Amino acid sequence: MSARQNLILVPGLICDAAVWQYQIAHLEDLVSASVPPVDAQETMADMARSVLAQAPETFALAGFSMGGYVALEVLRQAPERVTRLCLVDTSARGDTPEKRAWRENAIAMCQRGRYADVITGMFKILLHPEHQREPTLGLVRAMTERIGSGVYERRQHAQMTRSDSRELLAGTSINVRVICGRQDAMSSLPEHAEIAQLAPRGRLSIIEECGHMAPLERPHAVSALMRDWLVYD
Repeated sequence: MSARQNLILVPGLICDAAVWQYQIAHLEDLVSASVPPVDAQETMADMARSVLAQAPETFALAGFSMGGYVALEVLRQAPERVTRLCLVDTSARGDTPEKRAWRENAIAMCQRGRYADVITGMFKILLHPEHQREPTLGLVRAMTERIGSGVYERRQHAQMTRSDSRELLAGTSINVRVICGRQDAMSSLPEHAEIAQLAPRGRLSIIEECGHMAPLERPHAVSALMRDWLVYD
């Protein structure tokens, strides 16, 4: 058997390493996985620099939601170090005015001590109706409690500083797998299809009956698709 690949997994806005727990467990025969903390930086460029400072020389890279934005910025800063890219429930575009206004309002609510209200309001957007219950709801709620309001605010600020990555994707030659839940209400199916169409070696995989939190809502499907991504070119 060939040596295991290095795999960096970047979590989403309201997530810590637990969002990738199933993939880490089910891919351990193929990869040496790590989940870098991205919680102290206030720009997307600084988040990517932090990931690169902790990363091995070369690595496969997967990002979920906000982590997809970070992954794209890592690719922008150090394309020679990324061997393959997996983007899960994310987008290559910058924020629309509506999305930016939503972020600014969420930050303002947190600063008024209403972080719990912000998170409660997000659950119906993040999860497919069938998954807005235990155990998935509890897993998501626990992550939001661990990251807290301060990290949430910094990550929201960082997302507003990101670059549009469509031109970047069009110029990459690596294997790019795009995975999304059919019912993702945060990042649309057309946004995912666009990523796969832009990347010369892009491929789109859609998971049925699944919302935005695919790694937790449909963990076995995400793990299987990532295994395929890691093994085949």
